[in-house]
Amino acid sequence: MPTKDIYHDTVKNALIKDGWTITDDPLRLRWGNDLLYVGLGAERLLTAKKEDQKIAVEVKSFVGPSNIAALENALGQYIVYRNIIEELEPDRTLYLAVHEEIFSTIFEEALGEMLLRKNHIKLVIFSRTEEVIVKWNA
Repeated sequence: MPTKDIYHDTVKNALIKDGWTITDDPLRLRWGNDLLYVGLGAERLLTAKKEDQKIAVEVKSFVGPSNIAALENALGQYIVYRNIIEELEPDRTLYLAVHEEIFSTIFEEALGEMLLRKNHIKLVIFSRTEEVIVKWNA
């Protein structure tokens, strides 16, 4: 099993505070002979609709030699996971979790905005210090 991201527990706590129930830690995806692990699986009951909302959340800290290298890795992983989830669990939505500083320095810049738009990437932005969800960017 892969090593958890340094913000894994932070995002897990933030999701719980936001009303989500963690169902999988990590969420396992099997495709053929391959077994992949998405950081977290969660769900919550939408009382108005009386139905469950299911998500998968891949947590990325963007530590490493460069933000561009981390971005390439994160987006490649996101696209692989999203395609598998669409096949296996079409009622589950995949999100990429990043902290506020990464959102503002990467995803609010021209390259990040274009990649979000062209690849239909859904983000959940969290506060590292407060352990809360700051924004859902779908």
